[in-house]
Amino acid sequence: MSSTLFRTKNVEQSIQDTEEPEHALRKSLSALDLTVFGVGVIIGTGIFVLTGTAARNSAGPAVSLSFVVAGVVCALAALCYAEFASTVPVAGSAYTFSYASLGEFPAWIIGWDLVLELALGTAVVAVGWSGYIHSLLDNAGWHLPEYLSGRGTATGFGFDILAALLVLALTVILVLGMKLSARVTSIVVAVKVAVVLVVIIAGAFFIKSGNYDPFIPKAQPVPAGGNLKAPLIQLMFGWAPSNFGVMGIFTAASVVFFAFIGFDVVATAAEETRNPQRDVPRGILGSLIICTVLYVAVSIVVTGMQKYSALSVDAPLADAFKATGHPWYAGLISFGAAVGLTTVCMILLLGQARVFFAMSRDGLLPRFFSHTHPRFRTPYRPTILLGVVIAVVAGFTSLSELAELVNIGTLFAFVVVAISVIILRNTRPDLPRAFRTPWVPVIPVLSVCASLWLMVNLPAETWLRFAIWMVIGFVVYFLYGRTHSRLGERQARPRPQGEGQGQG
Repeated sequence: MSSTLFRTKNVEQSIQDTEEPEHALRKSLSALDLTVFGVGVIIGTGIFVLTGTAARNSAGPAVSLSFVVAGVVCALAALCYAEFASTVPVAGSAYTFSYASLGEFPAWIIGWDLVLELALGTAVVAVGWSGYIHSLLDNAGWHLPEYLSGRGTATGFGFDILAALLVLALTVILVLGMKLSARVTSIVVAVKVAVVLVVIIAGAFFIKSGNYDPFIPKAQPVPAGGNLKAPLIQLMFGWAPSNFGVMGIFTAASVVFFAFIGFDVVATAAEETRNPQRDVPRGILGSLIICTVLYVAVSIVVTGMQKYSALSVDAPLADAFKATGHPWYAGLISFGAAVGLTTVCMILLLGQARVFFAMSRDGLLPRFFSHTHPRFRTPYRPTILLGVVIAVVAGFTSLSELAELVNIGTLFAFVVVAISVIILRNTRPDLPRAFRTPWVPVIPVLSVCASLWLMVNLPAETWLRFAIWMVIGFVVYFLYGRTHSRLGERQARPRPQGEGQGQG
């Protein structure tokens, strides 16, 4: 049983599977495309919303340092992702990496985790996009019927038609090809980066130095609590991070971490990149650096424009401009947020379809979904299936509390990838690595510790929901995945001498 659960799929076999004509993806992306994808998915709700929440409740003006801390945590993980993506340029990201190092069952678990993370992320972002569009339509005097707004009616029925239509439209774009997706993303990213730069440049003229005093507000300990909404570390050890003070910076970092989610999706496009060994590391690290700089600059400006205690939670950037007597900028920011969320939703859906495709190509999910479109060379079957399912989920559910599952799923993937780097360095030191994570095992160990630290600061109920999803994954694997695995079939049949060398 243990040999079955931890059988590994070697790197050579993973790459060989990508060359099968009916399962091959078209290679059309460059380093610039990947960087744009990364920026497109990272800059979203976080920069427009979380700045106010973290500054007001946890860090004050020092929220800029919280963005730095969250960026460092992601950078540690990014260095590990970059090595794997350049060594195993195959769709699937953390799923594929763990299959090559930890074994089939851990790979299944991380793949199952990514399916949940990216599905919920797509649905949550689609609902957020719909909220911005509703606001813009209301300002223009156009009102959708309540039962199509997702806001609910007297009868209790409500379907968010805008969120559902967005997901379906993006599904069509993704089916038609990665290059088209990259072009659409480039246009939208240019718009929302321009809006962010407007916030930074225009807001700099309205900064009042007094708003930075104190830069790190005095610490205020959080009262102990015993309910499931309390951080896990508080329930385990009776200790909770403080609001404000130095520890408040780290508390806020666990909140603003959501703003960085998505850079790992770049790794899922490795198989569709013309020169993945060179371009994927550049795309991952480049997009993360760009977004961290923008995040820090925006947080410095907005906390200088308005006292941190007065920042709104729902729309801090827009409301800060309103407070300075410039409502026109508020409308521009709302437009930029709505446009920006479009690419976030599309790239999350892209990443999920690639993970699903990779798992089905390995037989752990039905192989029906592992065939690419004969003309567009895209994984159209899983893209359509997931697009329809997520459109329905986004239409009927607000998913506000479930959004935290996206955080814990991403951090769990970071932990697995960091551990996998250490293992593969020891088991396959001979592999060509176009990019090598520096200071192994120090960097991967730091990545594991930093990710676990943010995880234990998440609410206990998030851990409970995550555990339930993992239990469902165990059941699915043992009832289907283990018996339909292509790797298991290869190992079970007689092979000519020399074939399959290196299999775990």
